Amino acid sequence: MLASRRILLVDDSEPFRLFVALMLQEGPGLYSIEQAADGLEGVERAENLKPDLVLLDIGLPKLNGIDVSKLIRECSPNSKIIFLTVETDLYVVKAALDTGALGYVYKPCAGIELGTAVDAALRGKQFVSRSLKLSSPR
Repeated sequence: MLASRRILLVDDSEPFRLFVALMLQEGPGLYSIEQAADGLEGVERAENLKPDLVLLDIGLPKLNGIDVSKLIRECSPNSKIIFLTVETDLYVVKAALDTGALGYVYKPCAGIELGTAVDAALRGKQFVSRSLKLSSPR
């Protein structure tokens, strides 16, 4: 039997967290999904859980997602990180990826792109939503 991958989902919208959790559980992978509603809780859960993957919003209460990503890189360096956000400013996208994140998914595209992004990140590959055009490839 395949081992379950641990995913930490950090987003302040409970309905969106439930949508993402349901989508991942209906997909082909086997995932154990933990949730956090703000940045500080996300860092604490990542430190304790050491998840395989963190799905992280940028606009979070208490601590923004970019700072959360930096802290998670310190306390759980093997965790892969995908930003899952509505932020499209290319400077923000670059700043997010510069934290060591492997993915950046535009929330309105999550239903179509999240499964691909999760698969890519878990394999150590980068994924950025097709709707976001980065001026220089990473």
